[in-house]
Amino acid sequence: MTSWKENIYFVLVEPKESGNIGSSARAIKNMGFKNLILINPAPLTDEAYWMAWASKDILEKAEVYKELDNALKDKAVVVGTTRRRGSKRGAILDVRDGVKRIYEISQDNRVAILFGREDKGLFNKEVEKCGYLMTIPTSELQPSLNLAQAVLIVAYELMRCEEIKDFHMQRQFYVDQQELNKFYERFFSVLKKIGYIPDNPDLEKRIINNFRHLFGRTALTFWELRLLHGICTHIEEKLKD
Repeated sequence: MTSWKENIYFVLVEPKESGNIGSSARAIKNMGFKNLILINPAPLTDEAYWMAWASKDILEKAEVYKELDNALKDKAVVVGTTRRRGSKRGAILDVRDGVKRIYEISQDNRVAILFGREDKGLFNKEVEKCGYLMTIPTSELQPSLNLAQAVLIVAYELMRCEEIKDFHMQRQFYVDQQELNKFYERFFSVLKKIGYIPDNPDLEKRIINNFRHLFGRTALTFWELRLLHGICTHIEEKLKD
């Protein structure tokens, strides 16, 4: 049986410092995790292996992709990390609340946790792929965390979930991002046909992102996906009458 920890994937988006990659690998292994994904990373130098003390195996087995979408295809839920807040960024949870949902979903499903660039974090186009975001409270005097520090804190809080288990957990199987994207394409097409989405690019993007955050945050079971596809089919048939 697959351990829930094997369903957690720590995704570093375009990390610029080789040492940070190594330190992140060590942080992951410190807390009993093993899945590291790198998107357009800096070349791994001796510093990376030195910082990944006793975690060389994590670095060598890390999956490397040029495009983020390719890394997310088989993940049921995508969660981002951020320091910046704002209504346009969707739902933002304290890390201790956010990891509880990840722990619950990861019992039977794969979850990707995104960490942004050291200097610029996650871009809006990457945030839009996330069901929700997590933030780590810090001092106003120095609010910015090092990349590996953020990875360590999230991994630690996740590990603590198994020790505490002070919340009600429901186990479900959810559809992955590939199936969700197929549904989004169809769903938004139907919304345009019935006139729900206006002919305004900015408003259209906002509506689409809100729905993506809604479904991405809650995740969809296979039964729920079939139900929604059924509704789309019914609407399409009515439009033909």
